[in-house]
Amino acid sequence: MLPQKNSNSNDQSRELQETVKQAYTEQTLLSIIGHGTKSFYGPAAEGQPFSVAPHYGIIDYEPSELVITARAGTPLTDIEALLEEQGQMLAFEPPHYGNGATLGGTIASGFSGPSRPYTGAARDFVLGIQCLNGKGELLKFGGQVMKNVAGYDVSRLMVGAMGTLGVLLEVSLKVMPKPIHEITRVLEKSPDEAINAMNTWAAQPLPLSAASYVDGQLYVRLSGTKGGVKAAVHKIGGEEYVTGQSFWQALREHQHLFFQDQTPLWRLSLAPATPPLELPGQWLLDWGGAQRWLKSDALADDIRAAVEQVGGHATLFRCPNKSAPIFHPLSPPLAQLHDRLKKAFDPKLILNYRQAWESI
Repeated sequence: MLPQKNSNSNDQSRELQETVKQAYTEQTLLSIIGHGTKSFYGPAAEGQPFSVAPHYGIIDYEPSELVITARAGTPLTDIEALLEEQGQMLAFEPPHYGNGATLGGTIASGFSGPSRPYTGAARDFVLGIQCLNGKGELLKFGGQVMKNVAGYDVSRLMVGAMGTLGVLLEVSLKVMPKPIHEITRVLEKSPDEAINAMNTWAAQPLPLSAASYVDGQLYVRLSGTKGGVKAAVHKIGGEEYVTGQSFWQALREHQHLFFQDQTPLWRLSLAPATPPLELPGQWLLDWGGAQRWLKSDALADDIRAAVEQVGGHATLFRCPNKSAPIFHPLSPPLAQLHDRLKKAFDPKLILNYRQAWESI
């Protein structure tokens, strides 16, 4: 049974559209917000607050088709509760980072949880979106099935755009059945051993759904049939970690002890087999080694130089004063492409504008 829909949603959609149209005419900056659970991320947007939180409600859900469509202001908890009733889930395990996280904020930020390397990223599950561009024009891309797009899939372009390309109104997502059986194993490893093990297992037909390394311990989650998981346990070894579900939730939501201080937190995106980097600080490896969290007071230029040498990039994910540039600088050709793309959707740059303009 669907949760109660917001009966005033059509009126609110028109109100949102009129606000954007007026802002476009008057060149008023709009700072798009749901419930602010991702507001820590990136430079602060300028302009008057523009809330999409009242635009909520699940529009359609077809469990047999594995598709759900909801308005941008819909709380993630509502969506996950409905899917749970049908034994289904959002396979990319989106982090909430606080109470009231919305679908729109989830897609705009593009964050994915521990399962990302094994099931896919948030953008892989977006089937279609409805949005307002910077002129207040109502645009629709994609739909509710996988094969409905000719040319570039613009709906996925909105994932991770941080609201700079448009105001999300509705999102259609592909959902997945929950695994029948799940278990977490823990093994003692050195950093080099852990990276080698995660990459070796990823290349084999094992039911991996998460792999993370912290404080000398390698945590591996196996999800699938009981027989498949049992066979994988025999191959991987280690000990059962009985509080595995709590561990992965704490990791996803940054509630793990590793994240509980004010040291600048860097998110490094690297090839998963990249050896440990010689950078000062504390490390937590996620996504089988492809996403590495570094707590360090080292200079931003030093961190980014080391990451560039191995073909990666570094984002200052959390920092009390945000003194360094948040996002890894783009090459001039990519920066020009980003600038043209933003202006195509938002000619006057009124949506989530940052004065210290950084490519997102």
